[in-house]
Amino acid sequence: MKRLVFIAVALYGLVSLYAQHQVNFLFDDKGLLRLETEELAEDKIVTVNHRSDDVVWSRVVYRIVDMRFKQNYQLYYPIVEDAEYSSLLKVMLDAIANDEMPLAVYSKSENLGDIRPYFRDENKIEGVAILDYLDSQEDKAEDEDVRVDGRILAEDSTGNLYFVQKNFEKFAKNQLKYLIQEVVFFDKHYSRLYSKILAIAPLRADHSIMTNDMPVMEALYGQLLFWIPFEALRPYMAQQYVMPKASDKTRVTFDEFFAKKLYTSYILGVSNMHNNRMIPDYATTNEEIKAEQDRIERELLNFEQDLWEY
Repeated sequence: MKRLVFIAVALYGLVSLYAQHQVNFLFDDKGLLRLETEELAEDKIVTVNHRSDDVVWSRVVYRIVDMRFKQNYQLYYPIVEDAEYSSLLKVMLDAIANDEMPLAVYSKSENLGDIRPYFRDENKIEGVAILDYLDSQEDKAEDEDVRVDGRILAEDSTGNLYFVQKNFEKFAKNQLKYLIQEVVFFDKHYSRLYSKILAIAPLRADHSIMTNDMPVMEALYGQLLFWIPFEALRPYMAQQYVMPKASDKTRVTFDEFFAKKLYTSYILGVSNMHNNRMIPDYATTNEEIKAEQDRIERELLNFEQDLWEY
């Protein structure tokens, strides 16, 4: 009986996972699972390939990376101009403005409160189209010239984008968090759990529209700028070093920083049967939210042990 329950849960996890991602990093054009994860082996990052038949359980997890936590400072700094280092947000913006290989981003859902990524053609934003989109997410200044003068990306006379450093510091003061979508899955071939980041979104607080009584998910939806497929961002992150800590003389790229999981985060929600609601949708107090986050973390960490007990 326990085995039947486990199989049912595993199948539901895979079906719900497939249903959440219209264009996807999990399946190729033939519908076959295409999962690669990175892990450390003798101080080197190696790629592990996974077969669809070996993935017997999975959950989609949404996490908040808060750069006010000391462990995440390296993602936020520097916000002033630096010849050698960049913040993660500047890496993203430089990639979007890249002339040779521009990075496309994806707009958030039109459904208020729905923070999930939708990587469809109609959500895709490329080139100078990002300017109007960012304007639409900014404070709604009545004077259009005020918005244009405050842009962190601008268009030159040839129609190319460029980064505007003088506006970046003011912009970055309210860009203190990232939202990450990842998949956690069990691979029976290796007999262990793996996790893979699927997408990342910068969050920027808009204090002009936020109120104390605003629902958490509605406020979070308002802060979400755009989604980026994580695999599309990795080539740019691999070329940029993270600013080292004062006591750390070793250097890692942003790609290595995430592969080594050098950041800290907390859970916002997981895939579920209740229309994929997030924790703040049903937990109302800070204590309830923290208890639910801890419960889900324990569930994910204990999955391997619980599996072998069957």
